[in-house]
Amino acid sequence: MSASLSLNQARRIALAAQGLDKGRPAGPVSARAVGRTFDRLHLVQIDSVNVLARSHYLPFFSRLGNYDRGILHRMASKHPRRMMEYWAHEASFIRPDHFPDLLLWQSRKWVGASALDPELRTGVAAKVLAELANGKPLTAGELTVRIGHVEDRRTDNWGWNWNAVKRVLEHLFEEGLVSASSRTEQFERRYTLTGKVFSPVGGGEEDLAVERGDPAAAMDRLIAAAARAHGIGTVRCFADYFRTPMRAAAISVQHLVELGTLEPVSVRGWDRPVYRHVDSRLPRAASGRALLSPFDSLVFERRRLEELFGFHFRLEIYTPEAKRRFGYYVLPFLLRDGIVARVDLKADRAAGHLLARAAHAEPDAPADTAVELAAELQLMAEWLELDRVVVSPAGDLAPALAEAVAAAGTGVSALREQA
Repeated sequence: MSASLSLNQARRIALAAQGLDKGRPAGPVSARAVGRTFDRLHLVQIDSVNVLARSHYLPFFSRLGNYDRGILHRMASKHPRRMMEYWAHEASFIRPDHFPDLLLWQSRKWVGASALDPELRTGVAAKVLAELANGKPLTAGELTVRIGHVEDRRTDNWGWNWNAVKRVLEHLFEEGLVSASSRTEQFERRYTLTGKVFSPVGGGEEDLAVERGDPAAAMDRLIAAAARAHGIGTVRCFADYFRTPMRAAAISVQHLVELGTLEPVSVRGWDRPVYRHVDSRLPRAASGRALLSPFDSLVFERRRLEELFGFHFRLEIYTPEAKRRFGYYVLPFLLRDGIVARVDLKADRAAGHLLARAAHAEPDAPADTAVELAAELQLMAEWLELDRVVVSPAGDLAPALAEAVAAAGTGVSALREQA
């Protein structure tokens, strides 16, 4: 007979698995703490939007507070690398140990290289690999200049302003032959041979291929990692973490149940089969506080988010401004064991302001929501090296938030007269 859990217990398991169930560490944040957080999450999603901060920086702030972002740069650039880029839950920094397994299960055919003339694709790929083998990491634009601009008459129909070189690069990236050495200030990938980023056991930097193993075993490892990161969830939750196929994920879940890695449980109010990782923790209480990136792994799977926390979340970046309900770059606000508010944030770097352009409370938000959110915004402003928090009057939480920010003292202000 499966164990029965309340919804609150399931929430606390989920928060503990993500490192969000308790307050942040006191004192300076060490590189070891950042590394442990990344090991716990297994991946952080990458996104080009920089209205607040690049998305992969935010999960570490949510869990650790004011930390040095240079630690992540070193983790992603120094050998042995602690993080590398690949497709997972969209484009992501992943733990390198997941790379061989993801190679077997990721398929991003939208890059368009398969539609290129085979002879053209092969020729461009050979030139790209030769250039990268003999020199420093290069962007798609730099490679295009070196190789020569290659056109294909079908490129206009793909809907992306990518030439053949870029499409072949993305194909080689998916195949695991090239990887991202770093990113430019404009967030373009600098490509290099994968062997210079990822060195398999027994391999060297000149190896071009990663040994491919057993797909079923690879799926077991990915689903076990996803279940550990979630603590508790459904097959859909676990499959979504690395964006693996549902059918294969379901087979893996059953295998992991047989092995004793996962155990079926029932959660009151959750009407689908639910599984708990055997190593997950159930804290007595949750005392955390965090602003969550729209791309945070706690909010990856929207149905899970709504079932666990009663929080409906939709990214409105691509919604026309007049049709947005909550704002452009909206961060959920976690307080203790609930997601109690959401705030539309922007870093005005020129003025030195952290702008809270709108703030909305959830229907059951506790009385201290505004005060706690004000403290969190001040912490974020300090981390982003901004001088003050500025609250606009949009949203039902804005008046109380403006008062709380103003009451917090020096270095903050509240804007009450205009949105």
